[in-house]
Amino acid sequence: MGICLLELLIMTYVFCYHFQLDDPLIQFEDDFKWINVFDFHWRLGIDGLSIGPILLTGFITTLATLAAWPVTRDSRLFHFLMLAMYSGQIGLFSSRDLLLFFMMWELELIPVYLLLSMWGGKKRLYSATKFILYTAGGSIFLLIGVLGMGLYGSNEPTLNFETLTNQSYPLALEILLYFGFLIAFAVKSPIIPLHTWLPDTHGEAHYSTCMLLAGILLKMGAYGLIRINMEFLSHAHSIFSPWLVIVGTIQIIYAASTSLGQRNLKKRIAYSSVSHMGFTIIGIGSLTNTGLNGAILQLLSHGFIGISIPMPKIFTMFSSFSMASLALPGMSGFVAESIVFFGIVTSQKYLLMTKILITFVMAIGIILTPIYLLSMSRQMFYGYKLFNLSNSFFVDSGPRELFVSICIFLPVIAIGIYPDLVISLSVDKVQAILSNYYYR
Repeated sequence: MGICLLELLIMTYVFCYHFQLDDPLIQFEDDFKWINVFDFHWRLGIDGLSIGPILLTGFITTLATLAAWPVTRDSRLFHFLMLAMYSGQIGLFSSRDLLLFFMMWELELIPVYLLLSMWGGKKRLYSATKFILYTAGGSIFLLIGVLGMGLYGSNEPTLNFETLTNQSYPLALEILLYFGFLIAFAVKSPIIPLHTWLPDTHGEAHYSTCMLLAGILLKMGAYGLIRINMEFLSHAHSIFSPWLVIVGTIQIIYAASTSLGQRNLKKRIAYSSVSHMGFTIIGIGSLTNTGLNGAILQLLSHGFIGISIPMPKIFTMFSSFSMASLALPGMSGFVAESIVFFGIVTSQKYLLMTKILITFVMAIGIILTPIYLLSMSRQMFYGYKLFNLSNSFFVDSGPRELFVSICIFLPVIAIGIYPDLVISLSVDKVQAILSNYYYR
């Protein structure tokens, strides 16, 4: 935990005193030749799109290591694997080279597999195997896309993000590249129908691993959609964006409805995550400044959001996070989903009736959210009375659990009251990405 906390403090200091919010260009660049034979470079850098996920990663990982404090079996290996995940996530969000991006993407697989198979529940081997099959299968498509994009039109690999931004492709090739990247990112996001690994993985994982899965791992897929599909393959994204909006809308309804039927708490939360990611997908497909900013805000907000009488502390915190998840005004979920709504409504790409239909279906999803959240709260905090158990069977949260919960809840309130705290990080970069759709 000390390593995570120290790195989080250093990152926060550098961000507060050295990161220029009004500069859409790459900052803190690091570029040196890695493999001379193939001219591969180790390129790192941070811009407005990556700074939010990087700070979120440091914050959630630090709290996850604190939540994992009771782990006593092979605790050193457990924390080493969490730090390996941390390294891969930070490396992916700061990569400025396509090959390095792929390697950091792959660095996630083994630590997550081991955390699931060694410290999971009764079906841990099944869930770990399912996770590795889905994500490794998606990685094949990612590798094909990386090779196709890097080797096109040149005798030497072109992997630098700055060069790829200005690279043009034949439309058929661009669509194929886009589709390959889309499958890889759809597995990790997840996007239906490639989401089925998440409920099993989430249901069997240790709760600190669940924090990393829901808080960070899912964000890697959405980040890849924006960073590669939107920024490098803008023509194909214009073609696929209506389908993303349709799939995102269906995903909100489907996952919210499925969550109602889950008896496992962590599986219900997993389907809730799938439902909320639908708003991010719609924002990405809206092709508007408002919609994309809302998608990024939802992406970060969901990272933070992810008994009654005998357990008043747990009940209070769980109820508060439930209110944030169902988009109560004054909390981050409300602001993020509202901005996505405005983004799709103001989009000039879609007809009026299409926008009305999409908005109507999204509203149904928002109605379903409090139904499954309040049902989950009722079953958790009042269901035990059916068994006439004494209060001695239930233990309220201690100082460590309260500290972790409060640390997560404070940003939810802060973003809900002052959303510009997050939007200002990416607004210039969003404008730069969307300029391709108007002037290219």
